Amino acid sequence: MTDTTGTARHASAGGAVTPGSAHDPEQDALVRQVLSTVRGDDERLRELIGGLVTHLHAFVRETRPAEDEWLRAVDFLVRTGRACTERRNEFILLSDMLGLTSAVDEVNHTGPATMTPSSVEGPFHSPAPPRPMGAWIAEGPELRRGERAVVHGRITDCDGRPLAGAVLDVWQADDTGLYDSQDAEQPDGNLRGLFTTGPDGAYWFRTVKPASYPVPTDGPVGELLRALGRHPMRPAHVHLRVEAAGHRPLTTHVFAAHDPYLGSDAAFAVKDALIAPFAPGDQDTARRFGMDGPFLVAEFDIRLAAVTAQETGGTHA
Repeated sequence: MTDTTGTARHASAGGAVTPGSAHDPEQDALVRQVLSTVRGDDERLRELIGGLVTHLHAFVRETRPAEDEWLRAVDFLVRTGRACTERRNEFILLSDMLGLTSAVDEVNHTGPATMTPSSVEGPFHSPAPPRPMGAWIAEGPELRRGERAVVHGRITDCDGRPLAGAVLDVWQADDTGLYDSQDAEQPDGNLRGLFTTGPDGAYWFRTVKPASYPVPTDGPVGELLRALGRHPMRPAHVHLRVEAAGHRPLTTHVFAAHDPYLGSDAAFAVKDALIAPFAPGDQDTARRFGMDGPFLVAEFDIRLAAVTAQETGGTHA
């Protein structure tokens, strides 16, 4: 057999083999030929492309897609790219919905058992305005209609020592499940904030309780979810990103306890350690945080892992 480059691929001697089977020598020869072109000076790139080629060819061999199915898949990827804008990344959404983002997160963020688990960033992060500790991050119509809430906790190392000067980046959806980038009624930077801890490592901010919400379904990823019979919902959550000198940066969530979608998050990002109740606040808590009227309070401590000598090139930061 001769391929499109004119290079002959010869089946090994032996009995008859079904084309496309797990031991088809023609397919084995094709994979070897493609892998032989994976060159270049970047060893890691060679490893990644080699693994990708091997697994993609194995997928084709296992599932044997028809040519029209392959063309539909190519069209899906083309349309996914065309759906991307400055404010929307359909490929990140696709990765989230297939669990790939969570898989990459898991292999990249191992550490001590006492470390706060990481979680996916999601497609809605954008620069947040610096705010004084305790500020309201809710500045849109949600403040009139939503359930007011305080989110607070301490940022420490894995042994519970407070981390002064830690920078906490916060972003969330409103009480209807919309981020500022999706809602013309919200001002830019709404429900976002940058906070810096003092010597006690404490943080707190005032907001409204976020709602569970559907991921965007008006593009190719939405088509895929409908075809698979999947719902698009994410449980209510607040995003948190933390950086502190000498410690690994952490991106994570705090999920609202009792949300009906905790067990079926469309992005596969829920972890038990990231769930916290939004409970009614009492009078003492109201005085502590300057709240009037009914409000909810969620407490969520964050523990960061120290940077290792290996991660800093042999010296601790």
